Amino acid sequence: MHPWGTPPWTIDFRPAKRPLRGHVDFAVVGAGFAGLSAAAWLARLATGKSVLVFESERIGNGASGRTGGMVLDQSAVGPLPGLGNVLAGYRTILRVLKIDARLRLPGAWELARTNALKDSPISWNDSGRLRAVRKVPGGTIDPGRVISGLARAAEKAGAQILEHTEVLEIRPGKAASQRSASAPVTLRVRNKSSRGAREKFITADHVLVTTNAASLAFGGLTKLAEPKLTLALATAPLRQAQIRALGLASRRPFYTLDFPYLWGRLLENNSVIFGAGLVPLPSSPRSPFTKRRITHKATLSFHDLLRFDVRKGVTAQRLDWLAFRVRNMHPALKNIRVKHRWGGPILLTKDFRPVFRHHPVSRRILVLGGFSGHGVALAVYLGYRAARCLLGLRPLPRWARPR
Repeated sequence: MHPWGTPPWTIDFRPAKRPLRGHVDFAVVGAGFAGLSAAAWLARLATGKSVLVFESERIGNGASGRTGGMVLDQSAVGPLPGLGNVLAGYRTILRVLKIDARLRLPGAWELARTNALKDSPISWNDSGRLRAVRKVPGGTIDPGRVISGLARAAEKAGAQILEHTEVLEIRPGKAASQRSASAPVTLRVRNKSSRGAREKFITADHVLVTTNAASLAFGGLTKLAEPKLTLALATAPLRQAQIRALGLASRRPFYTLDFPYLWGRLLENNSVIFGAGLVPLPSSPRSPFTKRRITHKATLSFHDLLRFDVRKGVTAQRLDWLAFRVRNMHPALKNIRVKHRWGGPILLTKDFRPVFRHHPVSRRILVLGGFSGHGVALAVYLGYRAARCLLGLRPLPRWARPR
């Protein structure tokens, strides 16, 4: 069992094993929503160009595969200049790539303990009376189906996906200090699934970094964002009478606007996911970037994230508290059985805007991440945008200015 637990969906795609190239046109670091979306579109839009995706563990093993599957519109700070209609774009991407994501967009409930709607279908006892205050655009998907579908679409279009292959270091070209567009990037990688595997060096004309919370150094995010672990549980399937009593008959997901924080949704089998809590992650000593390389070990790494175990310590205690809290919110939840407990990393930027920019040391390296809880739709949507930026088909968006 993974230390972070097992969510109630599966990723049923495993990439084909192919020889590792020594040079590629595009290298993508991270095989989550953003990385796989970008890889799929790079391979589709640039026929004949090579696309290689590096994943330290298995596809979707980080935030993307351990989300709650709630689809929300726009960004965490609302609309951004030129962002466009995220939900419409997301739906189109899934359709074009032929991904059966079980997408439903009935809207989402915003909940609070004051200013409730007169006809709020939800009325729960949770540090006050928790009720609906507004319906906003949103819905749900099956994260396992989205990850599998994106990976399948990327590989079908010609991209290569390498699991258990860790990028240890990214070295910009010799002229990187002048932000040159002429020098390729070198990646030092290691296959973790082979004992005694030797490190290899791969060169790439362009690199997209989507590792998000797994390695802040790669994205130049050490001063811009903070990773945390969000926790969730899923109940056994509820009866229709219980669902009606809870006010969830519309099957709209929900999240609170005030604290203590709570979010959740119904699954297709009538189980309910409840999520809450952000556990701070351990931090490693921060190191400033050099102009010559970006190292995996400069700050928090995936190995640091694996210190958290949903079966032990403060993480297990918080999940126990969440289960106790849920069982006391409404009589229909009093005797529920908890079938799944899990956690996943989330990267919160200081201003809650996503990061979408060239890396400070090289314009050949593009960084995408920090979706602050809106990554289910936004990561896929901006993965498509990132592919077009890397191909020179559009500039970086206006809101993505360096900070």
